[in-house]
Formats: sequence, structure tokens, C-alpha cells
Amino acid sequence: MVKVLAASWALLLGMGLLMVGNGLQATLMGVRGGFEEFTTFELSVVTSAYFAGFLGGSRLAPEMIRRVGHVRVFAALASFISAALILFPVVADPWFWTLLRVVIGFGFSGVYVTAESWLNNAASNENRGKTLSAYMVIQMLGIVSGQAILANGDPAGYNLFIISSVLVSISFAPILLSISPTPAFESTHRMSIRELFVASPLAFVSMTLLGGVFAALFGMGSVYASKIGLSFGQVSSFIAAIFIGSMVMQFPIGWISDRMDRRQLIFGVSVAGGFAATLGMLIGPSFPVLLGIGFAIGGTANPLYSLILAYLNDYLDPDDMAAASGGLVFINGLGAIGGPIATGWLMGVAGPRGFWLFVAILMVSIAAYALYRMTQRESTPVDETGAFVTVLPTSTPVAVEAAQEWVIEQAEDVDNTFESSANQ
Repeated sequence: MVKVLAASWALLLGMGLLMVGNGLQATLMGVRGGFEEFTTFELSVVTSAYFAGFLGGSRLAPEMIRRVGHVRVFAALASFISAALILFPVVADPWFWTLLRVVIGFGFSGVYVTAESWLNNAASNENRGKTLSAYMVIQMLGIVSGQAILANGDPAGYNLFIISSVLVSISFAPILLSISPTPAFESTHRMSIRELFVASPLAFVSMTLLGGVFAALFGMGSVYASKIGLSFGQVSSFIAAIFIGSMVMQFPIGWISDRMDRRQLIFGVSVAGGFAATLGMLIGPSFPVLLGIGFAIGGTANPLYSLILAYLNDYLDPDDMAAASGGLVFINGLGAIGGPIATGWLMGVAGPRGFWLFVAILMVSIAAYALYRMTQRESTPVDETGAFVTVLPTSTPVAVEAAQEWVIEQAEDVDNTFESSANQ
């Protein structure tokens, strides 16, 4: 791990600062929107716009990079993100904010594509898994750190928007000033949506539903917390608890997934998440209990992304694993676009508890479909399944593809070891 950090410290530092800024602005939108008296539905549209822009960026950024290069795309998108963040407090209009959020989502997606291709190029076969793990941990720490800054600021003023903009701006300095060579950007064959569904209906349906869950947690969590009367510092702590749970639970869930039928684990984790969301819906706004529920829902929802990816790989040929990355991100993105709007509608009908109701419905739906699929297909023997690697819902196709490549490399190493043993 020390060698990984030494080789990629500039990129990881830059991405860490970028995630601090992103985590800060994501929660700030929900709180400041409440101060500006936006309706819950208007805030849900503003939130959805980020994921629409993110999905568009993940599709268009590779072509932009091929046309003008990594550095130019990186610098241009950074400028757009920084400018958009400054403009939020200037015009307090939900539809103007919606436009800005599309720009920010597109910009962050393009930046992630660029950075992740750099990171993947810098990694070797021996350290790719550790590099991806370090990258995911840095992402989570960045988002949590953004909540700490938020808790000590004033959401009614300009300062937090300025800080977020500055963090985004300076995050590019260590990356662009490093001596790492610019990698070649190669396009890969893409698996169609239909092929993805045929390969694994459970992965397809679960990934779509999970997109809605993640978008609700990342985008509407602060709206919910504000609506139930939490203080600004408490809102930040609640969002931080969600991502701390995600970071802590990735590793035990990953360890277990390599040792049992992954459909059973998808079922169990989804049931646990649905139970936590139901508990959040039924209890009063007790802050200590709410922190525990936030930890639990983050610790089940986010690791499901990696778990579903690992399950899908069990039914793919190695040549198709990288090809599936674009389709996975696309269907997850579609769910993420619809998630905040559905959450906002439910909160308008049922009050703040509609937030938990939406998450509970989707998590229970994933569990129910996993249970159904167990009756439709034989399980893959545990000794024939691929390795689990941590990937977050914020990842672009580049990071997912890198994770797929790592799984392929691990399988090849196992086969080579087996052949060497057989020949001795």
C-alpha cells in the first residue's frame, strides 16, 4: 500500500480534495434550498439534475478526452464546476439551480473519468486492487471531511459556496503539476442493455433500484434531515454517518461474499437495509438513533454496488467483464435520476418519513427479487466465483472497468498457479 500511495499520491490527493468539495456542495444544496424556501419537490428536481448531468458526462467525456486530451478536458471542466458553485447563492431560483446542477454533475463525471483513467494507467497488475481500494477510501474520507467543514459554517451566507469552489479549484493543482504521463484513452466494446439483462436479471434490476437508493441518500438525505428539524451540525453528522457506514462495511461484506452464495448475501444485506429504513420511518427524530440508522443504511446500500458487480461477474466470460462496465453505470444512473424525484414526491405525500419509505421500498424490492431469482437459476459454486473488489456508486465506467480488469487478472493468476502446481 505504501508503494501505491507513493506512486499515485498526487492523483489521490487531488481526488480527495475534489471529493471534499463535492461532499460539501451536495449536502449544502439541501440545507440552503430549505432556507430559500424551495419546496421538497423542487429540491428533488435540483438533486436529480446532478445525476442527469453525471450520466451524460460519463457517456460524453471519453469522446471529449479522445478529441482534445486529458489535461484540457480536466482544466475546462474544473473551471465550469468552480464557476457554477459560486453562482448558486447569486440567483436563488430552483430552475437556475437545476441548470447549475446539471453542469456540476457533468463536470464531476468528466473529471472522474479523466482521473480514473490516469489512476488505472498508473496501476500495475500487482497493485491494481490496492490502488482501487485506496481510491475508494479517499473518496469516502473526502465526502465525510466535507461534512465536517459544513458543520462549522453558515449555510445562509456565501462562505461555504466559496470554500467548495476553492477546494475544487486547488484539487487540480497536484494532479496537473505531477510528472505522471498522460495515458492513452482506449475505448472498449460495450455490452448492450439487453445482453446485460440476459447475463443476470438480478444484477440488472438490483443495480437500477440501487441507483435510486444511492441518489436518495446522497442527494435527499440533507433535505430530510432539515425537514425534521435537525440543526445544521446534526445534518452534517447524519450524512457523515451514512458514508462512514459505507466505508466500514465494505470490507466485511466483501470478505463474506467470497465465501457464500452471493444471492443469499444480496438478499440478507437488502433485508437489513430495508429494516433500517423502516425503523427510521417508524421512530421519532431521535438524533442518536438516527445516526445509527444512517450508519446502517449506508453500510448496506453502498456495499451492495460492489456485491452486485461481483455477482454479475460470476455469469460473465472474462472478455465481457470490462464491456459490462458502461451498461452497469448507465442503468444505475437511470435509477439515480428517478430516485430523488420519487423521494420528493413521497415526502410531499407522507411528510419527511417518505424519505425512509422510498429507501425501504427499494431495498425490500431488491431482496424480494433476489429471493425470486434463487428459484430460477442454480447458484454458482463458491470456489468458481470471482473476487470482490470495492467500487462505489459514484464511480464512472473507467473505475468499474478497472475493477473488472482486476478480477480478470486475479482469475488468471489463480489459473496460472493451478497449472504450475499441476505440472510439478
